[in-house]
Amino acid sequence: MSLLSIVIALIVAGVFLWLINSFVPMDRNIKTILNVVVVVMVMVWLLSAGGVFGSQSSMHLGSLHVRW
Repeated sequence: MSLLSIVIALIVAGVFLWLINSFVPMDRNIKTILNVVVVVMVMVWLLSAGGVFGSQSSMHLGSLHVRW
């Protein structure tokens, strides 16, 4: 994945959060939860794009088995 596509995806995610926070009338707590979820998803995506999660097809979290 090229650096340009990563930067464009980060800009799109930032604009999405800005639009939601500025123009959608929602409770402050729901907006906070939405912001945290989007930031965590972007971080996981970046780690996956960087190769941290790329070589694993499944992950064990304690007794929980998660397949990607």
